[in-house]
Amino acid sequence: MKRPPSLEILWQTDRLIAVLKPAGLATIPGRAETDSVLEQVARLTGLPHTGKDDPRIRVVHRLDKDTSGVMLFAKDKDAQRHLSHQFQNNTVEKEYLAITFGHPPAQSGEVDGPLCVNPGSKTRMMISQSGRPARTLWQVEETFGEYSLVRCFPKTGKTHQIRVHLLSIGLPLAVDILYNPPKAPAIPGVFLSQFKRGYRWTRGERERPLIDRLTLHAEKLRFQNVTGETVELIAPLPKDFRATLNQLRNHGKR
Repeated sequence: MKRPPSLEILWQTDRLIAVLKPAGLATIPGRAETDSVLEQVARLTGLPHTGKDDPRIRVVHRLDKDTSGVMLFAKDKDAQRHLSHQFQNNTVEKEYLAITFGHPPAQSGEVDGPLCVNPGSKTRMMISQSGRPARTLWQVEETFGEYSLVRCFPKTGKTHQIRVHLLSIGLPLAVDILYNPPKAPAIPGVFLSQFKRGYRWTRGERERPLIDRLTLHAEKLRFQNVTGETVELIAPLPKDFRATLNQLRNHGKR
């Protein structure tokens, strides 16, 4: 059985802890999951993640399983309430980096598109005027032919918000099997052969993708600490995301 990816602590106080969540690890325990961020944080701190007594690790926000980046947890109920209030009222400042496919319609912009569950697929979200308010600001950081690095500033925190909003402007995530599935028989991923001129792979071997998971990284969180001061947390790019950008910078600019 494949071992679940592990996480590292980015910042910690006696009441809060922030970690660098790897892609492939669910935020909370699930029926099909062998591990979760919540359980790993509990093991790292030696605190429980269930029960009613404090201190214990408490969830305040979530990231999709295949998204990497900074995640924040509380160690007591009051700290959880303090943070949850900020997330619910959209006062937490968030920045994500996305590797997208397609040609940007502009260098920056805003998507104000209410989101609801797609009636044709309960695992997908869609823009609908009957949905809940959702708003994302975005700006192009770099372009590499048909790929781009886009910085996103979600002003609300709806499920799949960035993925659906970028799709709506013709910039789906480069790897996203739910909203940008590859055409069969292709497999999901960004491959060097897709943008490096004259690329030759070894005969008889299958080319490995540079990245084969959701090309989305939660880079920054800015919030008010329980003690009152503003805290900014930055999650460094994971190896696969960083390697993909390096190859795009070297070979993708045509």
